Amino acid sequence: MVVLSPNDPMTRGQLRRMAELAREEGLTVRWEDARGGPAAPFHTIGALAPAVRRARRIVIGDPFSRYVQLLLTLARARELVVVDDGTATMEFVSQLARGERLVRWHRSGRGGGPRDAVFAPVSAVARRRLTPREGHRSVEVFSSMPVEPPAGVLVTPNDFAWTRARFGPPALTGGADLVGTSLAETGVVDLDRYVGAVTALARAHGATRYFAHRRENTDKLHRLAVETGLEIVRPDLPLELIARRGPIGRTIVSFPSTVVHTLPLALAGTDVKVAVCDIDPAWLTDTASPRAQGFLSGVTGTARDVHRLSSVPAAAP
Repeated sequence: MVVLSPNDPMTRGQLRRMAELAREEGLTVRWEDARGGPAAPFHTIGALAPAVRRARRIVIGDPFSRYVQLLLTLARARELVVVDDGTATMEFVSQLARGERLVRWHRSGRGGGPRDAVFAPVSAVARRRLTPREGHRSVEVFSSMPVEPPAGVLVTPNDFAWTRARFGPPALTGGADLVGTSLAETGVVDLDRYVGAVTALARAHGATRYFAHRRENTDKLHRLAVETGLEIVRPDLPLELIARRGPIGRTIVSFPSTVVHTLPLALAGTDVKVAVCDIDPAWLTDTASPRAQGFLSGVTGTARDVHRLSSVPAAAP
């Protein structure tokens, strides 16, 4: 297993912990500081190229990553597997089916810059590598997300059996926990409206803790703590593992995100209820992608075993 480490300290920390778990399961983990300076990409690609070219089977975690796409141009593997339980998997499979370029759903869609133009040929090759060819290359998606694959792509559902066997069952607290998102950081949702929505949800459900997304910035979290009185928790592992280890609230409230699909699976057999609050269109910023509202509605609408909440009133910016 090769970890192409990002610069974000919270993500690095979670990856370090996950690498420890992978080693405990018998995997050999190679940590690459792939973004550690101008020369790092050349060193990383050069070091990994021979192994990528030799590999019969390649498993990747983020098909939208430019690093991954660049490595895929070197690949000759007859088997490619995408392992991802994020909402981006839904967009990846849809774009693959439509033959579109691979671009993250929250990107504005207003046209790429010079870097996008330079990288476009690489991205096109990567997309072709991720398209199955009968007799030459198979493509599999291993995910808990609801997806409708294009012809030839095999989807294997992740039911979180390993997580349930490895951790828990959790002790339950009497109250509720909120799950944060990075929708404000990515420019999709207005920050003031987001803080207002969190405040309203905390009051309505008697929540005491706020589990921060790894990409939420410190200033925003400080503001949430001051204005809502919530205890801010920055998990050192993905929330599915944190929740399974416990203690966790009897109710978990989230905005549309990966966890509304994964937590019901990870917490199957417990008395935890997962509730999802829709994003009001009024919360979206002027620069949000035109696809944002439809995509977020789709994340909520396709979630199983969750309680749907109507959007809450949030403070005007």
